[in-house]
Amino acid sequence: MPFSRSGINLSVIYDFVMQFILTTPTLQKHKIHDFRGFICGRDYVFEPTDGLKKGYMTAQCRGVKRGDWIILENNSCFYRYQVEEIDYYSEPSDMWIALLNQAIV
Repeated sequence: MPFSRSGINLSVIYDFVMQFILTTPTLQKHKIHDFRGFICGRDYVFEPTDGLKKGYMTAQCRGVKRGDWIILENNSCFYRYQVEEIDYYSEPSDMWIALLNQAIV
């Protein structure tokens, strides 16, 4: 047994792998908000800055937080952004404006 000679215990490896499998899904706390199929200018507004690498987005939906992912569509191309900053309006309470950074996929 090569593992016994090197001093590595199989139960330690098994415990490590199981802990990794069980805890990895809980580490993902950021949601994905899919705006494909929504119409820019009607359902949301996206103002690009620095090409399409960054931009400000205004929309109306609950639950978007800093670190969440937003998927947008433009001319049949899909773009994935991460929310860097977000501020909710006081009225209506589910409307927000966010600074987005394009994710490299």
